[in-house]
Amino acid sequence: MSIFNALTTADAGMNAQSTAFTNLSNNIANSQTVGYKASDTSFQDYVSNNLSSYSSGQAVSDGVGAVTTTQTQAQGTISTSTNSLALAISGNGFFDVSEASGQATSGTESFSDQQYYTRNGDFSEDKNGYLVNTSGYYLDGYMADSTTGTLSDQLTQLNVSNVTFRPTETTTLTQTGGLSSSAATDMTQTVYDSTSQAHSLSVDWSALTSSTATDGTTTYSSTVTVANAASSTDSTMAVASDSSSYTVDFDSSGNILDVKDSSGNVLNSTTGSTATLPITLSYTNGAAGQTVDLNIGTIGSSSGTTTATENSTTPTLTSDSATSATYEGISMESDGSVMATFSNGDTQLVGKIALSSFKNADGLMAVDGQSYVATAASGSATTGVVGANGTGTLETSSTESSTTDLTSDLSSLIVAQEAYTANTKVITTANSLLQSTIAMIQ
Repeated sequence: MSIFNALTTADAGMNAQSTAFTNLSNNIANSQTVGYKASDTSFQDYVSNNLSSYSSGQAVSDGVGAVTTTQTQAQGTISTSTNSLALAISGNGFFDVSEASGQATSGTESFSDQQYYTRNGDFSEDKNGYLVNTSGYYLDGYMADSTTGTLSDQLTQLNVSNVTFRPTETTTLTQTGGLSSSAATDMTQTVYDSTSQAHSLSVDWSALTSSTATDGTTTYSSTVTVANAASSTDSTMAVASDSSSYTVDFDSSGNILDVKDSSGNVLNSTTGSTATLPITLSYTNGAAGQTVDLNIGTIGSSSGTTTATENSTTPTLTSDSATSATYEGISMESDGSVMATFSNGDTQLVGKIALSSFKNADGLMAVDGQSYVATAASGSATTGVVGANGTGTLETSSTESSTTDLTSDLSSLIVAQEAYTANTKVITTANSLLQSTIAMIQ
Protein backbone atom coordinates (compact mmCIF):
# COMPACT_ATOMS: atom_id res chain seq x y z
CA MET A 1 0.00 0.00 0.00
CA SER A 2 1.39 3.43 -0.97
CA ILE A 3 1.40 6.50 1.22
CA PHE A 4 -1.35 7.92 -0.98
CA ASN A 5 -3.42 4.77 -0.34
CA ALA A 6 -2.89 5.31 3.37
CA LEU A 7 -4.28 8.84 3.03
CA THR A 8 -7.42 7.71 1.19
CA THR A 9 -7.91 4.76 3.55
CA ALA A 10 -7.65 7.01 6.61
CA ASP A 11 -10.05 9.46 4.99
CA ALA A 12 -12.54 6.61 4.45
CA GLY A 13 -12.03 5.63 8.07
CA MET A 14 -12.82 9.17 9.24
CA ASN A 15 -15.98 9.22 7.11
CA ALA A 16 -17.06 5.84 8.48
CA GLN A 17 -16.54 6.95 12.07
CA SER A 18 -18.44 10.17 11.28
CA THR A 19 -21.38 8.01 10.24
CA ALA A 20 -21.07 6.12 13.52
CA PHE A 21 -20.99 9.44 15.39
CA THR A 22 -24.14 10.55 13.57
CA ASN A 23 -26.02 7.37 14.44
CA LEU A 24 -24.85 7.39 18.05
CA SER A 25 -25.76 11.04 18.53
CA ASN A 26 -29.18 10.43 16.97
CA ASN A 27 -29.76 7.48 19.31
CA ILE A 28 -28.71 9.48 22.35
CA ALA A 29 -30.84 12.47 21.30
CA ASN A 30 -33.89 10.19 20.93
CA SER A 31 -33.35 8.18 24.09
CA GLN A 32 -36.67 9.53 25.44
CA THR A 33 -38.60 9.52 22.15
CA VAL A 34 -41.69 7.27 22.22
CA GLY A 35 -41.45 4.42 19.73
CA TYR A 36 -37.97 5.37 18.47
CA LYS A 37 -35.87 2.49 17.09
CA ALA A 38 -32.13 2.88 17.60
CA SER A 39 -29.74 2.65 14.62
CA ASP A 40 -26.61 0.50 14.54
CA THR A 41 -23.46 1.08 12.51
CA SER A 42 -21.72 -1.81 10.79
CA PHE A 43 -18.34 -1.47 9.09
CA GLN A 44 -17.19 -3.30 5.99
CA ASP A 45 -13.73 -3.64 4.47
CA TYR A 46 -12.91 -2.63 0.87
CA VAL A 47 -10.19 -4.52 -1.06
CA SER A 48 -8.35 -2.85 -3.94
CA ASN A 49 -7.54 -6.02 -5.94
CA ASN A 50 -10.09 -7.74 -8.14
CA LEU A 51 -10.52 -11.49 -8.48
CA SER A 52 -8.91 -11.75 -11.90
CA SER A 53 -5.59 -10.39 -10.63
CA TYR A 54 -5.71 -12.05 -7.23
CA SER A 55 -3.02 -14.46 -6.12
CA SER A 56 -2.04 -15.50 -2.65
CA GLY A 57 -0.88 -12.58 -0.55
CA GLN A 58 -1.83 -9.86 -3.08
CA ALA A 59 -5.19 -8.74 -1.66
CA VAL A 60 -4.77 -5.31 -0.09
CA SER A 61 -7.32 -3.58 2.10
CA ASP A 62 -8.02 -0.16 0.69
CA GLY A 63 -10.67 1.46 2.88
CA VAL A 64 -13.74 1.00 4.97
CA GLY A 65 -17.41 1.76 4.62
CA ALA A 66 -20.13 2.32 7.22
CA VAL A 67 -23.59 0.81 6.88
CA THR A 68 -26.51 2.02 9.01
CA THR A 69 -29.08 -0.56 10.09
CA THR A 70 -32.24 -0.08 12.14
CA GLN A 71 -33.88 -2.93 14.00
CA THR A 72 -37.48 -1.79 13.55
CA GLN A 73 -38.78 -4.97 15.18
CA ALA A 74 -36.78 -4.48 18.37
CA GLN A 75 -39.17 -4.33 21.32
CA GLY A 76 -38.88 -1.24 23.49
CA THR A 77 -39.78 -1.26 27.16
CA ILE A 78 -43.51 -0.69 27.70
CA SER A 79 -44.17 1.98 30.30
CA THR A 80 -47.41 3.04 31.97
CA SER A 81 -48.76 6.41 30.83
CA THR A 82 -51.19 8.85 32.41
CA ASN A 83 -52.70 9.28 28.94
CA SER A 84 -55.74 6.96 28.78
CA LEU A 85 -55.63 7.02 24.96
CA ALA A 86 -51.97 5.92 24.76
CA LEU A 87 -51.25 2.48 23.31
CA ALA A 88 -48.15 0.30 23.09
CA ILE A 89 -47.66 -2.65 20.76
CA SER A 90 -46.23 -5.81 22.26
CA GLY A 91 -45.18 -7.70 19.16
CA ASN A 92 -44.19 -7.04 15.57
CA GLY A 93 -47.04 -4.83 14.37
CA PHE A 94 -47.16 -1.18 13.37
CA PHE A 95 -49.96 1.35 13.73
CA ASP A 96 -51.39 2.45 10.39
CA VAL A 97 -51.32 6.24 10.33
CA SER A 98 -51.99 9.09 7.90
CA GLU A 99 -50.56 12.55 7.43
CA ALA A 100 -52.82 15.60 7.21
CA SER A 101 -52.64 17.67 4.03
CA GLY A 102 -53.94 21.23 3.93
CA GLN A 103 -56.24 22.96 6.40
CA ALA A 104 -59.28 21.50 8.09
CA THR A 105 -62.57 22.68 6.59
CA SER A 106 -65.81 22.65 8.57
CA GLY A 107 -64.38 20.22 11.08
CA THR A 108 -63.16 17.81 8.39
CA GLU A 109 -59.47 17.35 7.73
CA SER A 110 -57.91 16.20 4.45
CA PHE A 111 -55.20 13.55 4.32
CA SER A 112 -52.48 12.51 1.90
CA ASP A 113 -52.79 9.21 0.05
CA GLN A 114 -49.44 7.99 1.40
CA GLN A 115 -49.78 5.29 4.05
CA TYR A 116 -47.41 5.53 7.00
CA TYR A 117 -46.55 3.09 9.79
CA THR A 118 -45.35 3.82 13.30
CA ARG A 119 -44.82 2.42 16.78
CA ASN A 120 -45.57 5.78 18.42
CA GLY A 121 -48.89 5.11 20.13
CA ASP A 122 -49.06 8.26 22.27
CA PHE A 123 -52.45 9.35 20.86
CA SER A 124 -54.81 12.12 21.86
CA GLU A 125 -58.02 13.57 20.43
CA ASP A 126 -57.69 16.72 18.33
CA LYS A 127 -60.31 19.47 18.04
CA ASN A 128 -62.08 17.67 15.17
CA GLY A 129 -62.30 14.31 16.93
CA TYR A 130 -59.40 12.59 15.15
CA LEU A 131 -56.85 10.52 17.09
CA VAL A 132 -53.36 11.92 16.49
CA ASN A 133 -49.99 10.99 18.02
CA THR A 134 -47.29 13.32 19.32
CA SER A 135 -45.56 13.31 15.92
CA GLY A 136 -48.70 14.57 14.15
CA TYR A 137 -49.76 11.30 12.50
CA TYR A 138 -53.44 10.29 12.54
CA LEU A 139 -54.51 6.82 13.64
CA ASP A 140 -56.21 4.64 11.02
CA GLY A 141 -58.66 1.80 11.56
CA TYR A 142 -62.14 0.56 10.78
CA MET A 143 -65.09 2.79 11.72
CA ALA A 144 -68.37 1.39 13.05
CA ASP A 145 -71.60 2.50 11.39
CA SER A 146 -73.22 5.19 13.54
CA THR A 147 -76.69 3.63 13.12
CA THR A 148 -76.09 -0.12 13.25
CA GLY A 149 -72.64 -0.44 14.86
CA THR A 150 -71.52 -2.68 12.00
CA LEU A 151 -67.75 -2.49 11.49
CA SER A 152 -66.53 -1.29 8.09
CA ASP A 153 -63.84 -3.19 6.19
CA GLN A 154 -62.39 0.03 4.72
CA LEU A 155 -59.29 1.53 6.35
CA THR A 156 -59.78 5.18 7.25
CA GLN A 157 -58.82 7.78 9.86
CA LEU A 158 -60.58 7.08 13.17
CA ASN A 159 -62.86 9.91 14.25
CA VAL A 160 -64.79 10.12 17.52
CA SER A 161 -66.72 13.34 16.96
CA ASN A 162 -70.52 13.40 16.75
CA VAL A 163 -70.87 10.05 18.51
CA THR A 164 -74.52 9.23 19.12
CA PHE A 165 -76.04 6.58 21.35
CA ARG A 166 -77.47 3.52 19.62
CA PRO A 167 -80.49 1.84 21.28
CA THR A 168 -79.44 -1.30 23.11
CA GLU A 169 -80.69 -4.76 22.20
CA THR A 170 -83.97 -5.70 23.87
CA THR A 171 -83.76 -8.65 26.24
CA THR A 172 -86.84 -8.26 28.48
CA LEU A 173 -90.36 -6.85 28.18
CA THR A 174 -92.30 -6.33 31.41
CA GLN A 175 -96.09 -6.29 31.56
CA THR A 176 -98.18 -4.86 34.39
CA GLY A 177 -101.91 -4.20 34.81
CA GLY A 178 -105.25 -5.97 34.94
CA LEU A 179 -106.87 -8.07 32.23
CA SER A 180 -110.50 -7.63 31.29
CA SER A 181 -112.87 -10.56 31.58
CA SER A 182 -115.02 -9.31 28.73
CA ALA A 183 -112.63 -8.07 26.06
CA ALA A 184 -109.28 -8.87 24.48
CA THR A 185 -106.25 -6.74 25.33
CA ASP A 186 -103.90 -5.75 22.52
CA MET A 187 -100.54 -4.03 23.07
CA THR A 188 -97.54 -3.11 20.92
CA GLN A 189 -93.96 -2.44 21.95
CA THR A 190 -90.80 -1.47 20.07
CA VAL A 191 -87.97 -3.98 20.33
CA TYR A 192 -84.39 -3.43 19.12
CA ASP A 193 -82.16 -6.02 17.50
CA SER A 194 -78.38 -6.37 17.90
CA THR A 195 -77.80 -3.68 15.25
CA SER A 196 -80.02 -1.17 17.09
CA GLN A 197 -82.75 -1.39 14.46
CA ALA A 198 -86.32 -0.96 15.73
CA HIS A 199 -89.14 -3.47 15.19
CA SER A 200 -92.74 -3.39 16.38
CA LEU A 201 -93.95 -6.40 18.38
CA SER A 202 -97.57 -7.07 19.31
CA VAL A 203 -98.72 -8.88 22.46
CA ASP A 204 -102.40 -9.80 22.25
CA TRP A 205 -104.40 -11.32 25.14
CA SER A 206 -107.70 -13.05 24.45
CA ALA A 207 -110.72 -12.37 26.70
CA LEU A 208 -110.70 -14.37 29.94
CA THR A 209 -112.53 -17.65 30.12
CA SER A 210 -113.42 -19.27 33.45
CA SER A 211 -113.80 -22.85 34.56
CA THR A 212 -114.78 -24.28 37.94
CA ALA A 213 -113.26 -27.49 39.25
CA THR A 214 -115.15 -30.08 41.32
CA ASP A 215 -113.63 -28.63 44.47
CA GLY A 216 -115.16 -25.28 43.66
CA THR A 217 -111.89 -23.66 42.63
CA THR A 218 -112.32 -21.18 39.79
CA THR A 219 -109.57 -20.72 37.19
CA TYR A 220 -109.37 -17.93 34.63
CA SER A 221 -107.40 -18.48 31.43
CA SER A 222 -106.24 -16.26 28.61
CA THR A 223 -104.24 -17.04 25.49
CA VAL A 224 -101.32 -14.75 24.67
CA THR A 225 -100.38 -14.38 21.01
CA VAL A 226 -97.14 -12.66 20.02
CA ALA A 227 -96.53 -11.43 16.48
CA ASN A 228 -94.74 -8.84 14.38
CA ALA A 229 -97.08 -5.87 14.63
CA ALA A 230 -95.68 -4.27 11.50
CA SER A 231 -95.51 -7.38 9.33
CA SER A 232 -97.10 -5.55 6.41
CA THR A 233 -94.21 -3.05 6.29
CA ASP A 234 -91.41 -4.70 8.29
CA SER A 235 -90.68 -8.11 6.81
CA THR A 236 -87.25 -8.34 8.38
CA MET A 237 -88.46 -9.76 11.74
CA ALA A 238 -90.26 -13.04 12.36
CA VAL A 239 -91.50 -14.66 15.58
CA ALA A 240 -90.70 -18.36 15.96
CA SER A 241 -93.82 -20.50 15.88
CA ASP A 242 -92.89 -22.33 19.09
CA SER A 243 -92.90 -19.06 21.04
CA SER A 244 -95.78 -17.25 19.39
CA SER A 245 -98.59 -18.54 21.64
CA TYR A 246 -98.96 -19.24 25.38
CA THR A 247 -101.81 -19.83 27.84
CA VAL A 248 -101.75 -18.20 31.29
CA ASP A 249 -104.01 -19.44 34.13
CA PHE A 250 -105.12 -17.26 37.09
CA ASP A 251 -106.87 -18.23 40.30
CA SER A 252 -110.04 -16.55 41.59
CA SER A 253 -107.95 -13.96 43.46
CA GLY A 254 -106.30 -12.82 40.23
CA ASN A 255 -102.94 -14.46 40.97
CA ILE A 256 -100.97 -16.20 38.20
CA LEU A 257 -101.19 -20.00 38.57
CA ASP A 258 -99.05 -21.23 35.70
CA VAL A 259 -97.83 -20.68 32.16
CA LYS A 260 -98.41 -23.26 29.39
CA ASP A 261 -97.00 -23.46 25.86
CA SER A 262 -99.13 -23.85 22.74
CA SER A 263 -99.23 -27.64 23.26
CA GLY A 264 -100.56 -27.32 26.79
CA ASN A 265 -97.29 -28.21 28.53
CA VAL A 266 -96.77 -26.39 31.82
CA LEU A 267 -93.64 -24.22 31.60
CA ASN A 268 -93.76 -22.75 35.10
CA SER A 269 -96.00 -23.20 38.11
CA THR A 270 -93.56 -22.68 40.99
CA THR A 271 -94.91 -20.20 43.52
CA GLY A 272 -92.69 -17.14 43.88
CA SER A 273 -90.89 -17.59 40.57
CA THR A 274 -91.10 -15.19 37.65
CA ALA A 275 -93.71 -15.98 35.03
CA THR A 276 -91.79 -15.60 31.79
CA LEU A 277 -92.87 -16.10 28.20
CA PRO A 278 -89.75 -16.57 26.01
CA ILE A 279 -90.11 -15.06 22.54
CA THR A 280 -87.64 -16.14 19.86
CA LEU A 281 -87.08 -13.59 17.07
CA SER A 282 -85.20 -13.96 13.81
CA TYR A 283 -84.15 -11.33 11.25
CA THR A 284 -83.27 -11.01 7.60
CA ASN A 285 -81.58 -7.60 7.92
CA GLY A 286 -78.23 -9.07 9.02
CA ALA A 287 -78.93 -8.87 12.76
CA ALA A 288 -78.41 -11.95 14.89
CA GLY A 289 -81.49 -13.72 16.22
CA GLN A 290 -82.48 -12.99 19.80
CA THR A 291 -84.75 -14.18 22.60
CA VAL A 292 -86.89 -11.60 24.39
CA ASP A 293 -88.37 -12.62 27.74
CA LEU A 294 -91.89 -11.32 28.36
CA ASN A 295 -92.12 -10.97 32.14
CA ILE A 296 -95.80 -10.95 33.14
CA GLY A 297 -95.41 -11.14 36.94
CA THR A 298 -94.85 -13.63 39.75
CA ILE A 299 -96.47 -17.06 40.17
CA GLY A 300 -98.89 -16.95 43.10
CA SER A 301 -98.97 -13.17 43.21
CA SER A 302 -101.16 -10.41 41.78
CA SER A 303 -98.11 -8.23 41.09
CA GLY A 304 -97.44 -7.69 37.44
CA THR A 305 -100.37 -9.05 35.43
CA THR A 306 -103.60 -9.92 37.26
CA THR A 307 -107.32 -10.53 36.77
CA ALA A 308 -108.27 -8.92 40.10
CA THR A 309 -110.88 -6.20 39.53
CA GLU A 310 -109.28 -3.85 42.07
CA ASN A 311 -106.13 -3.89 39.89
CA SER A 312 -107.95 -3.46 36.63
CA THR A 313 -105.62 -0.78 35.28
CA THR A 314 -104.92 -0.86 31.57
CA PRO A 315 -102.04 -3.29 30.96
CA THR A 316 -98.79 -1.71 29.78
CA LEU A 317 -95.52 -3.01 28.35
CA THR A 318 -92.09 -1.60 29.13
CA SER A 319 -88.74 -2.53 27.56
CA ASP A 320 -85.27 -2.81 29.08
CA SER A 321 -83.74 -1.19 25.98
CA ALA A 322 -81.87 2.04 26.61
CA THR A 323 -82.72 4.48 23.83
CA SER A 324 -80.79 7.61 24.78
CA ALA A 325 -77.73 8.69 26.75
CA THR A 326 -75.16 11.48 26.76
CA TYR A 327 -71.75 10.86 25.18
CA GLU A 328 -68.93 11.32 27.70
CA GLY A 329 -65.73 10.20 25.98
CA ILE A 330 -63.80 7.24 24.60
CA SER A 331 -61.65 4.46 25.96
CA MET A 332 -59.15 2.12 24.32
CA GLU A 333 -59.36 -1.66 24.68
CA SER A 334 -56.54 -4.19 24.38
CA ASP A 335 -58.21 -5.82 21.35
CA GLY A 336 -58.04 -2.50 19.49
CA SER A 337 -61.66 -1.51 20.06
CA VAL A 338 -62.32 2.20 20.45
CA MET A 339 -65.31 2.38 22.79
CA ALA A 340 -67.62 5.33 23.45
CA THR A 341 -68.75 5.74 27.06
CA PHE A 342 -72.15 7.21 27.93
CA SER A 343 -73.86 8.76 30.94
CA ASN A 344 -75.90 5.61 31.64
CA GLY A 345 -72.76 3.49 31.98
CA ASP A 346 -73.10 1.79 28.59
CA THR A 347 -70.19 1.50 26.17
CA GLN A 348 -70.54 1.12 22.41
CA LEU A 349 -68.08 0.41 19.61
CA VAL A 350 -66.94 3.44 17.61
CA GLY A 351 -64.17 1.80 15.63
CA LYS A 352 -61.33 -0.70 15.69
CA ILE A 353 -57.61 -0.02 15.38
CA ALA A 354 -55.70 -1.58 12.48
CA LEU A 355 -52.18 -3.01 12.75
CA SER A 356 -49.85 -3.97 9.90
CA SER A 357 -46.96 -6.39 9.56
CA PHE A 358 -44.19 -6.84 6.96
CA LYS A 359 -42.13 -9.76 5.73
CA ASN A 360 -39.00 -7.63 6.14
CA ALA A 361 -39.80 -4.78 8.50
CA ASP A 362 -36.14 -3.69 8.58
CA GLY A 363 -36.54 -2.82 4.91
CA LEU A 364 -38.95 0.02 5.74
CA MET A 365 -37.77 3.53 4.97
CA ALA A 366 -37.73 5.87 7.95
CA VAL A 367 -39.31 9.33 7.68
CA ASP A 368 -39.75 12.14 10.19
CA GLY A 369 -41.64 11.46 13.41
CA GLN A 370 -40.73 7.81 14.11
CA SER A 371 -42.70 6.71 11.06
CA TYR A 372 -41.94 4.54 8.06
CA VAL A 373 -43.12 3.93 4.52
CA ALA A 374 -43.13 0.60 2.72
CA THR A 375 -40.42 -0.13 0.14
CA ALA A 376 -39.60 -2.92 -2.28
CA ALA A 377 -37.23 -4.27 0.38
CA SER A 378 -39.88 -4.38 3.10
CA GLY A 379 -42.64 -5.79 0.92
CA SER A 380 -46.28 -4.73 1.08
CA ALA A 381 -48.10 -4.35 4.37
CA THR A 382 -50.45 -7.05 5.60
CA THR A 383 -53.13 -5.13 7.46
CA GLY A 384 -55.85 -6.33 9.80
CA VAL A 385 -57.20 -6.14 13.32
CA VAL A 386 -55.06 -6.48 16.44
CA GLY A 387 -53.49 -9.93 16.75
CA ALA A 388 -53.95 -10.91 13.10
CA ASN A 389 -50.88 -11.69 10.95
CA GLY A 390 -48.57 -11.87 13.95
CA THR A 391 -48.96 -8.19 14.80
CA GLY A 392 -49.04 -8.80 18.55
CA THR A 393 -51.19 -7.30 21.28
CA LEU A 394 -51.92 -3.83 22.65
CA GLU A 395 -51.20 -2.45 26.11
CA THR A 396 -53.60 0.36 27.03
CA SER A 397 -52.58 3.54 28.87
CA SER A 398 -49.00 2.67 27.93
CA THR A 399 -46.24 3.78 25.58
CA GLU A 400 -43.26 1.96 24.08
CA SER A 401 -39.94 3.48 25.08
CA SER A 402 -37.00 4.17 22.76
CA THR A 403 -34.72 1.19 22.14
CA THR A 404 -31.64 3.36 22.69
CA ASP A 405 -29.14 1.71 25.06
CA LEU A 406 -27.43 4.74 26.61
CA THR A 407 -24.75 2.74 28.39
CA SER A 408 -23.73 0.88 25.24
CA ASP A 409 -23.95 3.97 23.02
CA LEU A 410 -21.82 6.09 25.35
CA SER A 411 -19.18 3.34 25.36
CA SER A 412 -19.36 3.12 21.57
CA LEU A 413 -19.02 6.89 21.39
CA ILE A 414 -15.65 6.68 23.14
CA VAL A 415 -14.50 3.92 20.78
CA ALA A 416 -15.64 5.92 17.73
CA GLN A 417 -13.85 9.00 19.04
CA GLU A 418 -10.59 7.09 19.49
CA ALA A 419 -10.93 5.45 16.06
CA TYR A 420 -11.56 8.82 14.42
CA THR A 421 -8.53 10.30 16.21
CA ALA A 422 -6.40 7.34 15.13
CA ASN A 423 -7.40 7.92 11.49
CA THR A 424 -6.40 11.57 11.76
CA LYS A 425 -3.06 10.38 13.15
CA VAL A 426 -2.60 8.20 10.07
CA ILE A 427 -3.18 11.26 7.85
CA THR A 428 -0.70 13.43 9.78
CA THR A 429 1.86 10.62 9.74
CA ALA A 430 1.38 10.03 6.00
CA ASN A 431 1.75 13.76 5.46
CA SER A 432 5.07 13.70 7.37
CA LEU A 433 6.28 10.81 5.23
CA LEU A 434 5.34 12.66 2.04
CA GLN A 435 7.11 15.76 3.28
CA SER A 436 10.21 13.65 3.99
CA THR A 437 10.01 12.13 0.53
CA ILE A 438 9.74 15.56 -1.09
CA ALA A 439 12.68 16.81 1.01
CA MET A 440 14.89 14.05 -0.42
CA ILE A 441 15.04 15.77 -3.82
CA GLN A 442 15.50 19.27 -2.56
